[in-house]
Amino acid sequence: MRVPTSTYRLQVNARFTLHDAATTLPYLHDLGVDWVYLSPLLKAEPGSDHGYDVVDHSLVDPDRGGREGLVAVSAAAKRLGMGVLVDIVPNHVGVATPRENAWWWDLLRRGRDSAHADAFDVDWADGQGRVRIPVLGDDGGSAIELDDTEGVVRYHDHVFPLAPGTTTLEEQHYELVHWTVADTGLNYRRFFAVTTLAGIRVEDRSVLDDSHVEIRRWFDDGLVDGLRVDHPDGLRDPATYLDVLSELTGGTYVLVEKILEPGETLPSSWATAGTTGYDVLGLVDRVLTDPAGQAPLTALEARLRGSALAWPDLTHDTKRAVADGILGSEVRRVARKVPAKGGSDLLVDALDELLACFPVYRSYLPGGAEHLATAFSDARRRRPDLSATFDALEPVLGDPAHPAALRFQQTSGAVMAKGVEDCAFYRTSRLTSLTEVGGDPSEWSVTVDEFHAAMDVRQRERPQAMTTTSTHDTKRGEDVRARIAVLAEIPDLWAGALDTLLSLVPLPDASFGNLLWQAVLGAWPASRERLHGYAEKAMREAGDRTSWTAPDATYEGAVHAAVDAAFDHPAVTAVLEDLLEYVAGPGWSNSLSTKLVALTMPGVPDVYQGSELWEQSLVDPDNRRPVDLGVRRRVLDRVLAGERPVLTPHVDDHGHAKLLLTQAALTLRRNQPHRFTTYLPVHPRGQAGEHALAFDRGGALTVATRLPFGLATRGWGETVLPLPEGAWADLLTGREYSGDAPLHELLADYPVALLLREEAG
Repeated sequence: MRVPTSTYRLQVNARFTLHDAATTLPYLHDLGVDWVYLSPLLKAEPGSDHGYDVVDHSLVDPDRGGREGLVAVSAAAKRLGMGVLVDIVPNHVGVATPRENAWWWDLLRRGRDSAHADAFDVDWADGQGRVRIPVLGDDGGSAIELDDTEGVVRYHDHVFPLAPGTTTLEEQHYELVHWTVADTGLNYRRFFAVTTLAGIRVEDRSVLDDSHVEIRRWFDDGLVDGLRVDHPDGLRDPATYLDVLSELTGGTYVLVEKILEPGETLPSSWATAGTTGYDVLGLVDRVLTDPAGQAPLTALEARLRGSALAWPDLTHDTKRAVADGILGSEVRRVARKVPAKGGSDLLVDALDELLACFPVYRSYLPGGAEHLATAFSDARRRRPDLSATFDALEPVLGDPAHPAALRFQQTSGAVMAKGVEDCAFYRTSRLTSLTEVGGDPSEWSVTVDEFHAAMDVRQRERPQAMTTTSTHDTKRGEDVRARIAVLAEIPDLWAGALDTLLSLVPLPDASFGNLLWQAVLGAWPASRERLHGYAEKAMREAGDRTSWTAPDATYEGAVHAAVDAAFDHPAVTAVLEDLLEYVAGPGWSNSLSTKLVALTMPGVPDVYQGSELWEQSLVDPDNRRPVDLGVRRRVLDRVLAGERPVLTPHVDDHGHAKLLLTQAALTLRRNQPHRFTTYLPVHPRGQAGEHALAFDRGGALTVATRLPFGLATRGWGETVLPLPEGAWADLLTGREYSGDAPLHELLADYPVALLLREEAG
């Protein structure tokens, strides 16, 4: 199996096609990248920017460059000795425009007699033989029109097929229902709560084969070298799916977008090199977070909220609200698979509670049975009135072959994602750099020794898993988080500045104000449009004062007024500019440390598009904006010509130092992979030793600054880094070292160093 030394993620769409990607590869190669990593390529919904709404599995999307574009990428990659990794979406398909999806159109037209009926996960009995389509508004369906000439049903912009030989709406194999029916009355599986993404049954081998026909062709034709599997937790049986995928692709390199909770591990039996890296993203962020900031920032959050935040209770309640609400249809479908015990209302109540108590995304029975046991224990503690129902449910949900257990496993991950990532993360604000995908904000920091221990395990068990710091799904870009992390070093200064901001622009929810102003500071300078977009999404995802379906104009107006004040109110702008004097320099230091550690630690590092320079994006769609690769090409040319950017003690406004270290680390990993085969901690010695993180990968040694604000007040003093035997040279500065390297010299120009040991001969 061919394995990349690094990847570079490109978002492919109609504005940046595969042909554009092909012309970008020489730049990526010069940057040191080994494989290009492409977002989903199969034909998607019209106008889709992301590609996760596939409508046709048989071809590469013409709007994204088509097969010719993929051939061009593959040919360019081969010329440069690079590989191609592609994101695939086995769990669901796009059905927003039924006519675009031949499978879905035929299902709606012919019902259970459709050749594609088995492809979709429909509960026909619950719908009395019909698929419920939740599209109607409050007009009661008065705008529905039957067009016998074209053989379609129209409702505003929606078009559905007429079944052969029928003339009335009641004769169709689908039922158009009010959009709110999606919460409790939907009878087809979907992705999370998105009714326009219908789940497909790849547990059926014929469905898997039909939905992977083009993917298999990529490997038969030698166009693609590896795959990233989106949302495996939605599948009925991820392990078997991965086994079949390995068979179809000849044992190719495969990564899974599996979100691991702290302490959780990927099933060792899965045919995958590992996860896409959210687990290690959290480790890197936390080893650079000051533990001393935990108590004062926790106290600040409690003051703003009016009481202390209990994270386990918050996440329980937000997950419970999701199970009760937008995912109620999925819970009821699980209930329909359970033998009747104590009435359906009690059964749904008990299932909702178990989902709210489930400690990880899902189990893979018999694997993960301990998580199910934990959920039952917590549920019984919280709801003793349901003990008899829990007793009846436990053997059912613990049976790996029971239909209810299988469907429960497919549901728990969606409840976790919507309840925690997309809700609770927006209701906690003490240090928002910790509220990232795959992270637990109640876990504040990790020590250097804990980080080294985790890397030792990673090197032994998952050395080919991906390492990431920014993605198309991160809540905040890597450099936004790096700047926000500085607040842990200056909690009192932040508390005072925040109080001033909240007095200048009062908000109905001061705790949300804490979250909002951290985002503004982290992304500053940012456009008004970007910050308004973030504010809207953040407050509606939080869902406690306003929401997507029931927006509160007064509350939202106050929040948007705060965003405007950042630009229009001189006193507010002055507070932000004053804060930047404290956090910008240490933030850039954290950014460079984050980048170098991630690029050189065990695993396969991914560089998200554009993040070789400063990456100050916020949550999607902000993090999917087009990237100016021309600017990066010009900076790289200067670096390759020998120019070394000067990093002043205060700030590097352009991020050239970040590109310098990215190019050095990626090129070294690609050209000399033998230097990255082990992991050995290197411990600094001296009074400021806590401010350095260092490790030797086998002849390539990383040194990164920690807690830079505190370091600036005390300095390195006589602190040294005892280098392993041999002569070492820093690839960033060219300086040579051996023995005890004084850190004030080693890190005089940059807060990081990448040392290369001289090899004999």
